[in-house]
Amino acid sequence: MPPTTQTLSLSQARRVALAAQGFCDPPHATPTMRTLTRTVERTGVLQVDSVNVLERAHYLPLYSRMGPYDRDLLPRAAGRRPRRLVEYWAHVQALMPVELWPVMAHRMAQYRAGRGKWWKDLEDDLIARVRAEVAAAGRPVTARRLEPMLGGGARNRDHWGWNWSEARKALDYLYMGGELAIAGRTSQFEVLYDLPERVLPADVLALPVPSPAEAARTLVLRAARSHGVASVGDLADYYRMRSARGGVETPSAMPPVADVVDSLVAEGELEPVAVEGWTRQAYRAAGSRLPRRVPAATLLSPFDPVVWERDRALRLFDFHYRIEIYTPPDKRVHGYYVLPFLLGEELVARVDLKADRRAGGGGLLLVRSAWAEDGAPGETPDALAAELRRMASWLDLDDVLVEPRGDLAPALTASLAGR
Repeated sequence: MPPTTQTLSLSQARRVALAAQGFCDPPHATPTMRTLTRTVERTGVLQVDSVNVLERAHYLPLYSRMGPYDRDLLPRAAGRRPRRLVEYWAHVQALMPVELWPVMAHRMAQYRAGRGKWWKDLEDDLIARVRAEVAAAGRPVTARRLEPMLGGGARNRDHWGWNWSEARKALDYLYMGGELAIAGRTSQFEVLYDLPERVLPADVLALPVPSPAEAARTLVLRAARSHGVASVGDLADYYRMRSARGGVETPSAMPPVADVVDSLVAEGELEPVAVEGWTRQAYRAAGSRLPRRVPAATLLSPFDPVVWERDRALRLFDFHYRIEIYTPPDKRVHGYYVLPFLLGEELVARVDLKADRRAGGGGLLLVRSAWAEDGAPGETPDALAAELRRMASWLDLDDVLVEPRGDLAPALTASLAGR
């Protein structure tokens, strides 16, 4: 273990982490594409998820940091020239800066080389036909459009969530291997596939592919700068890398994160630190800020980088968080789509939210339940009420309605009534 040169209190570690994530950046009255670009530099990636009970997951981290913004900014960044973001399996399915495409080349090579159980039965002929059909289409296409032409087999109904046809599996294999890219999504959230040269900017495709060691260094350093302070496990999770030595090696495999961290410490890019209450060695990114306070009062997506790694959320915020989407309704503790409320440097409450939209526009932001964390300050109901009003306005909803579930619901209802 490298020598520890500094000790951070838990409060200091939280402030370093939140500043690294962009919660201390000066606000823009009207967020622009420049604001979005700066924000994604902080988060590194925007996790994509299909659940749309409130708003798609990749829109929410931008809102949490930028405040209400024109939601068309994100489709412009990810789907129009000059394209700034592209989807790939970067954390999990996520939007990432386009310049990371060549950095992911070694991950793509591993997917091409090892099909695993998901793609193991795909026929080479079908893969070639799928690739040829996408190329011939001349524009982005969905799996639904290609399937009748390809006859890639009937959809497998054995699993409710993954009843993909063989053609759909082939598209996924080609995308994971970097032979296809995601050009965007339809209004129904269907993936639009195309050739990388018709999706990525030419100057990005012309970039040299870094060596596995160079790629690993880039990703770990980005993860460290996004986290501010982190353990090796935290850093490995950010881009889903191998944290320790051991496991299956391939010619394209990147070195384990533990080795990269040692190198970055030697280079002065990371500083070993001890964090109050942590049993694991921590590392602070060089140049990371330690603000005196964090001026935050915002809701976080369940897939926000601040909380997506649940063990880290527990270590940093003493916040035990589990997403309950796949939990039977009668066994849910807090609700279906629960968002933590960040006030200053603390996670002080959580609310189960739903956008109840009306045909033709408008609707209600429903608070299905509201819960205060132990020790939540007295201003929590008023601060959360203001944030709910702000979010409702951003989502073009007319009002906020609190249902009577959760220990914070009565006080939140009173705060909203007073506004």
